[in-house]
Amino acid sequence: MDETIDRKQTAFRLSTDLLERLKMAAKRQNRSLNNFVESVLMDVVYNEPNEETKAAIEEAKAGKYAGTIDMRNFDTFMKSINDIE
Repeated sequence: MDETIDRKQTAFRLSTDLLERLKMAAKRQNRSLNNFVESVLMDVVYNEPNEETKAAIEEAKAGKYAGTIDMRNFDTFMKSINDIE
């Protein structure tokens, strides 16, 4: 069973640089510019984070953090990660 998606033609003004970048990105994925832009916009509109993610985003924006990561060497890094949990 084929579903037909209703589409409406529209026009946007984009900076020349942005348009060229969009074209290059579409080409890298072997997609048309229209298909690429539509899929990017759908990702933005339809992929709303869940409540836990929203809370984590708000916590991060408030300047809170989970702890300090020690990057001196691998062992101290792993210990600092484990200490956060």
